[in-house]
Amino acid sequence: MTSASVVGAATLEELLLRMWRIRAFEIRAMELFEEKLIRGSVHPYIGMEAIAVGVCAALRPDDFITSTHRGHGHCVAKGLDLRRMMAEIIGREDGYCRGRGGSMHITAIEQGMLGADAIVAGSSALAVGAAHGLRLQGRDSVVVCFFGDGAANQGILHEACNLAAVLSAQVIFVCENNEWAISTPASASTRIANIAIRAEGYGFPGVVADGNDVEEMRAVTEAALVRARAGDGPTLIEAKSYRITAHSAATKVDLRPAEELDAWRARDPILQLSRKLVESGVDEARIGEIEAQARADVADAVEFALASPRPDPGAATEDVYAPADWNVLERLS
Repeated sequence: MTSASVVGAATLEELLLRMWRIRAFEIRAMELFEEKLIRGSVHPYIGMEAIAVGVCAALRPDDFITSTHRGHGHCVAKGLDLRRMMAEIIGREDGYCRGRGGSMHITAIEQGMLGADAIVAGSSALAVGAAHGLRLQGRDSVVVCFFGDGAANQGILHEACNLAAVLSAQVIFVCENNEWAISTPASASTRIANIAIRAEGYGFPGVVADGNDVEEMRAVTEAALVRARAGDGPTLIEAKSYRITAHSAATKVDLRPAEELDAWRARDPILQLSRKLVESGVDEARIGEIEAQARADVADAVEFALASPRPDPGAATEDVYAPADWNVLERLS
């Protein structure tokens, strides 16, 4: 062992396992989409695993997150059960939302997952409201709001950031800048090199971080958490990364330059962490064991999901409308 202690290596191995679980989950989900077992689409998080894992590794169990259409990685990193996640995206009764949310709308309040939102930047205002609600309850729990570079130009995000600053809300905005909004490069929609500098206009810190470095992501999140819990308000973390797959499982044409893809594949966050562990003295066989464990965990999740019953069509309106007389009187029939 050279640069990492035994305890440090064990921690890094756990982070690598979480990253591999995300990747294995996404690979299998795209296969299930092709097999027509997942309806709608799947937006893979492949290549960005270090962001969610690094951020969530810094959180306490009583902290919360909000997510996006590309949210499976956030869910896995926050500790959601792979079986129930897979059941959800396949549309089965044992899913977190009983199969009603699907790939882009997983919610698990008890696990601190306030919900994924397919509306670009849609969860930003929810994150600020939840953070302010926690303050009113006298709690120092923090809400992390994940969003992409495309969402950075949405009006609702501007309103959310401004209100969060005014309220000194205990929220952390994490911009996952993967360089492309579907087929539009960030350089074509934003005339600044770093989205993080916009935080200055709201009156709170903005930090640029290497989104492919899980340790750096954890460190910058820990600093933002200290600030938020102390009542000093939000932080904007811009995580520079790249999705090394197409926008979604349904996207058949990828317009990104091949040389750009190759350059980012060489910076794959899983490969980077694997190399670091090997350089620190961890046997390469152990790295292989971690990958195998993750793939086995996902295989088990798929088996569970496929065995789960399909929702009863007669219960389609359950959990959609709040209990009320007009509902009880069958006015929806």
